[in-house]
Order: sequence, then C-alpha cells, then structure tokens
Amino acid sequence: MGRKGVSRRLLTRLKRQEGGITRNGETVRSIDTVYNGDVIVLSLEDDSFLEPNSSLNVPIAFENESLVVFDKPGGMPVHPSIKHQGDTLGNYFAHLYPQLTFRPVNRLDRDTSGLCMIAKDALAAKLLQGCCKKVYYAAVHGDIPESGTIDAPIARERESIILRCVREDGQRAVTHYRKLLGSERYSLAEIDLETGRTHQIRVHFAHIGAPLAGDDLYGGLRDDIPRQALHCGRMSFSDPLTGEPVTVSSELPEDIKSLFPTGGIVWKR
Repeated sequence: MGRKGVSRRLLTRLKRQEGGITRNGETVRSIDTVYNGDVIVLSLEDDSFLEPNSSLNVPIAFENESLVVFDKPGGMPVHPSIKHQGDTLGNYFAHLYPQLTFRPVNRLDRDTSGLCMIAKDALAAKLLQGCCKKVYYAAVHGDIPESGTIDAPIARERESIILRCVREDGQRAVTHYRKLLGSERYSLAEIDLETGRTHQIRVHFAHIGAPLAGDDLYGGLRDDIPRQALHCGRMSFSDPLTGEPVTVSSELPEDIKSLFPTGGIVWKR
C-alpha cells in the first residue's frame, strides 16, 4: 500500500476502524491475500485526516490561540490533491498541530505566495470567514495606469473546469489597484479585491492586456519567473476572541523583486 501513498500511520488507523479496509465489500486485514480483480476500499470516518509531513518548513507570520497565519511559498498547494498527497500546507499543519482540524480561512492557488490563515477551531473559522481583508501584490506585463478599477463579470470557460474568463453572464467581479513601481517590462500593482472570484486577479489583468508575469494560463510569459507573480502581502482582521484589530504583513518574495532590478523597491507595510 505504501506505493499507493498509504503511510504506516494511516494504515494503522484504517486497521483500528470497523470496515476501514474492505475487499469486495467484506472487511479484510492488511495481511490477507488479495487477487486480481478484487476491489479494495479504504474508508476513514474522519475525512479531514491529513498525513503529517515534518520535512516541510513554512514560516509562521502570526499566531495566537485562535488562528495561525502562514507565509506560504509559491509552488506549495494549500490542500492535498491527486498529484500532491504530502507536500501541502495542510500536511505541514497536521505535523505542527496533530490534534487540530485543518480549517483554512483563505485559500491561495498553488503558485501564489503569501499569507494564508488557518483557524484552530470551528468557532474561530466561523467568526473569521468573510471578515479578513487581504491586499495582494502582482507583477504584470507592460505599463499600467497609476490606479484603476476593473469591473468585469467572471465566468467559467465553458469547456474547462479550471479556466475562467470575462463574460457578460458571469458573476460581478471588481478589482481595485494602484501602481507602485515600473520597470522596462513590468508594473508592480497593489491590489484590493471588492469581490473574491476564482482567479479574479489573474483574469482581470489579462482582460486589460496586462497578464501577470509567469501566468501562462492567462497569457503571461515565463521568461523571467516560473510562476504567476502574485503574492498575498497584507492581511487585516479582528481577533475572534478579543475583537482587537490585527494586521499581518509578508515581504515581497525575491522572485518577484528580481523583476524590478533597478526599481529601488520600498516595501510599504
């Protein structure tokens, strides 16, 4: 089973659970012989189980009794998937907090870096949902105006489960931005989302002819950066226990900074 991604720890849990491992609908032991054509099903009562991974290392930007905010690197998924079973933020969280359920308050695409909040209990997750203001930073192709608002509805591409597009019958989506810096090829934008549609920043800047650097899904080039140049750099919220305002910041990563070699970036927190 190890070759199928079933760890020794997970196997132990399955063996202790009634009906955890079945063959053709009948409970079996892990040492029982199986034959070609047998259907083996593994069932966990707790579908929130995540395999801990102690080899990962993700900086913590803020933590208290109710929540933890990670500074996620680009290239790391938040949730496990078919292609990513043990290298996600969820797996690292399971290593740090084995007694807690993984409850992301905000989600970032795999290649988007920056702040990702995880609630430590169900009440905190409920209180924080929709109450967290985030500021993003993106390096986009070309020279954009000093500030602007993109108000364009977003819908799913009809032939794709991943791609989104601007289309009249889509959901309303509004993106506010201001230009912080420019270089020969790119502009650095600070972005405030009025709505939160899937791929909103990526779709909106592609729509105005300024796709994100590295975002080849929406027309960006990977000449200078191998991922979409998008970073969640600031997060503001009220502490769910005390009500006190909290602001957490994350430094712009080096791969995005490198797109502005002579820009003299002054990071504004």
